[in-house]
Amino acid sequence: MYKILAKINKVLLPSFTKQRLDLAKAKKWQMAIIGFRYYVTTRALD
Repeated sequence: MYKILAKINKVLLPSFTKQRLDLAKAKKWQMAIIGFRYYVTTRALD
């Protein structure tokens, strides 16, 4: 399930690393997306 969700994230959600986003200056909604993507990615790797 997490592998499918990770593929959907890759397509739909923005990649902030490509945009060179500074985590110290990220807004709350950006941090929420980063946290969600991190959670799904770590679960998909297990």
